[in-house]
Amino acid sequence: MAFKLNFGVAFFLSLWSTVGCDFLVEGVLEMECHDRYLAIALDLSATGANPRFEAVDRFGVHAITEAYAAMCGYSITLLPFLGMVELRASYFSCHIEKVDGLEFKFNLITNYDGEEVFYVLNKTCPPPRRMSSREVTCEVNYMEVSMRSDLSCPSEINSDWTALRPTHSTSTSDWQVIFQRLDEQLPPMNLSQARKKGYTFDLMHDRIVFRTSYEKPESYRVEVSDVPVEVVHATLFSRKSWIVLMVDLIAACSMDEGSYDSGYVLWKTPEALYSSYNRTQISVGLNGELVDKESAITLGFIVETQSTIKIGIPYNTEGGYRKSFVDNGIFEFYMFNLYLKQTSVDEHYEETAVRFQRTLVTPLLPCSLFTEDQTNLKEGMFTIYLGDVPEDVELISVKLNGEEFRVPSDVNVFSIVETIHSNKTHSYTLKVPLHNPIIIQKFSKDAGAMLHILDVNYTLAADPEHKFYYHTVSVTTLIDVSPPSFHAVCNKTGISFQLNHQPSDYLWKFDIGPDRLTPALAAKHGYIMSNNSQSLLLFVPQLAHGFKYTDVSLKGFLGTFEILVKSLNTSQVRASTTKTCPFNSTEMILCSTSGWMTVVVDLSLVVKSNRIVKETSLINELCVPKETDGNRVLFSFPLHSCGSKVELSRGNVIYQNKIYYNSGSANATEGVMVQCAYPLAGLHSLFSTHRFESDKEGVGSIIPSKRPTQDTPRSTEATTRPATTVALQKTKSKNPVLYLSSFYPTARYIKVPSAQRVVANFKKGTK
Repeated sequence: MAFKLNFGVAFFLSLWSTVGCDFLVEGVLEMECHDRYLAIALDLSATGANPRFEAVDRFGVHAITEAYAAMCGYSITLLPFLGMVELRASYFSCHIEKVDGLEFKFNLITNYDGEEVFYVLNKTCPPPRRMSSREVTCEVNYMEVSMRSDLSCPSEINSDWTALRPTHSTSTSDWQVIFQRLDEQLPPMNLSQARKKGYTFDLMHDRIVFRTSYEKPESYRVEVSDVPVEVVHATLFSRKSWIVLMVDLIAACSMDEGSYDSGYVLWKTPEALYSSYNRTQISVGLNGELVDKESAITLGFIVETQSTIKIGIPYNTEGGYRKSFVDNGIFEFYMFNLYLKQTSVDEHYEETAVRFQRTLVTPLLPCSLFTEDQTNLKEGMFTIYLGDVPEDVELISVKLNGEEFRVPSDVNVFSIVETIHSNKTHSYTLKVPLHNPIIIQKFSKDAGAMLHILDVNYTLAADPEHKFYYHTVSVTTLIDVSPPSFHAVCNKTGISFQLNHQPSDYLWKFDIGPDRLTPALAAKHGYIMSNNSQSLLLFVPQLAHGFKYTDVSLKGFLGTFEILVKSLNTSQVRASTTKTCPFNSTEMILCSTSGWMTVVVDLSLVVKSNRIVKETSLINELCVPKETDGNRVLFSFPLHSCGSKVELSRGNVIYQNKIYYNSGSANATEGVMVQCAYPLAGLHSLFSTHRFESDKEGVGSIIPSKRPTQDTPRSTEATTRPATTVALQKTKSKNPVLYLSSFYPTARYIKVPSAQRVVANFKKGTK
């Protein structure tokens, strides 16, 4: 059921808003002459909450109070949710000056910073157009009847003639009035008494005018065609001697408050309020503008006339007013100033025109906001569309996974784009990067993917009262888990690896070659490893286990270290981090899985400082260095060539050779033993073929030895010591001394920190 807004309404006093317009006088939005009334609209934001009116005529100033408005033909409708108040003044109102038209004069009193400010409002309207014999106005706060004063009396005897019998008992010739309520006749009263009761009788524009507010003691309610109707029946008479003048004045107005059904605001009035010779003609419209029945139907109105006139106004039609209301939800209501003219002709061909002014308001209707997840994984964004937001509801803030941000905001966490639509709504499109730290990430074991979660809480408010409404939505998306990747950095002594932990890290394992990377493995091979809740840090020293080397020369070499990322469940390699860095080393040795030994020896560490190394070779004098720089030499040769000796010892196969050097004395040479030891169980072939293949790299050693005499065969006996092993790939040489295979597979290196100390240990051990 709809509810009314009138002069005394206070329901929406807290909902005032500003209506923009060019002011005629400060705060006055409109002064317009209509068919039977003058309309003045005020902006409450300029005039204050309680503007007052005064009517001005030649007799003085008259304050328009609520009671005085109904008695004198003024209606004041407060529309705080539109930020305005409207005064309608009837063309038969009390204080009109008739000059060249109908001249209205008002004082507008506003309150500005606690002081009253007066404005003079003057407006002249043209005389009313052709008027019916009887015209009835059903305003929001009064009923008004005007009749031509020259109407002839019908020839029939009036059935109410007996009502005038009390006039025979009075000697006065003053005009009196008798009110009738259904079957009850009330005592007569003179016009002064009637005026004190709030009734107005007047003669204007050659018409007799009667006006009263609703719900007077002398009025009554009846049901006509199931519609509540208020009726006031006044008989005005005057007696002079034996002559009695009588005017029968009846005002009947539909009191239907309206209703709402299926998108229409409905209002009803009986078709036969007054006697009619033929069917009633209907004109209907909004805000004082009338169109005929057919035109109204074309505009979408419902106009039905079957004993009851039924008017249906589409809730979203032009000319209505809409307002949002927030109270544990977003609601809206629509308000319409219905204007209806009902014209009928009685059996004497006298026309009666009834005009209704009704303010109809829908109930509070819930607004359903529309949200849509428009996330596009290729874009890398959570995209959430919030639509069907009423135009007078604004977004104040958003809370993303519990963290609140004002709107608009200059942070880079999210972006919001507002779009205005033609249906008096707007929408907001929220974008948040999927990998923003504010996004919650959880691994879904069922889906085998990372679940990204974003909970959004929109804070909305209806302007301008700012009662908040919270609209929540939660969106999720699954993203395939990518294998993690280490960040690697070269330095002079090794390579540093860093892995920032992700929630999905437990799905993976990290291997160095065939071995699982664990704290125990790191300690065994000399890695420096730390692991906390934030990241995994691993430092691999130069020449440590796991390195592979290329481009070996006396100037340096490239060391490559690889960390494999494998699936924890399947051990399948899913990714790897490989880093290659340049290094330098004074001495080194490699023992490849394909049976090659590559060695760099610094002879200055074993030769006395005053002796110069001139020539070097292996046991086979044809095997000479690939590179020399005076004191350092680089040899690379197959293990089963160049005079190498093979020994079996404690489950190992040891390949030995010597680097002999000439220090300048005749027939005097000294040597450094080099050897590679391989586990016997890991060798696939031995002795029977020159093809060498091993599961693992060998362990190499560089061992300085005593100078042999010319007559003594070159001995391979020497004292060895443990050495650190490292990995190497093939060594390239443009001009090899021997014909060698073009393939140089992975091998293992040994670095000897000081050959002089090895020599000293050797001498000590032979004593």
